[in-house]
Amino acid sequence: MAKNIHIGVYMAKDCQLLDTAAVDILGCMSKQFVSTLPVQLVANINLDQVPTVKISYITADDQANDITLSSQLMMRATHTIDHQDVAAGKLDIVVIPGPASWDNPDKRALAWLREQYTKGADVLSICTGIFICCDAGIASGKKATGPKSVQKILKDKYPHVDFQGDKYRYLQDGSFWSSGTVTNGNDLLAAYARASSLWPQPVVELVLDIMDTGNRGQTLPNAKV
Repeated sequence: MAKNIHIGVYMAKDCQLLDTAAVDILGCMSKQFVSTLPVQLVANINLDQVPTVKISYITADDQANDITLSSQLMMRATHTIDHQDVAAGKLDIVVIPGPASWDNPDKRALAWLREQYTKGADVLSICTGIFICCDAGIASGKKATGPKSVQKILKDKYPHVDFQGDKYRYLQDGSFWSSGTVTNGNDLLAAYARASSLWPQPVVELVLDIMDTGNRGQTLPNAKV
């Protein structure tokens, strides 16, 4: 279990709001949140074992600090990719919400993501975030999902990735995790927290129960597995 967890959320210019919001699942598995809960809910929780969670919202250098997400939400980034606080080795987890635009990703951001992954960060790709991860090269040779609706596009564009998004809501391949479309990001982050050694499992289950998430199966309905 960790005492401090640093999560980086890489924000492309036009991220899906619901993809981005999934990080709140991990953010609530923090001492900052759990310590605010009614004592009756945390009677069986050792608060000294609950980690402090820091979340940084990160953009590429050529992006403004104010980012427009879907549904016209404006969000303020905390860092750019060249900031030392979010350099490779400084993040435990990198979450990649899906952008609406799949082409022409920022090349410096791709290099930053590759280095994060190489230096040991767990990478969690949500929805069309898989395009960024594939362009960065970290999904090559791995199992991955991505949105069910664009499986053919993904398979044609990235033949060296084993796409199974027509079967699964999320998949893990080593320290690379990927989800299907939008709210499958909730399924992914719940599964990741359950599999991770960063959090005490009583804290994970408490937060997932409060949020009523993490209860759907990994396999999609009617999938031929």
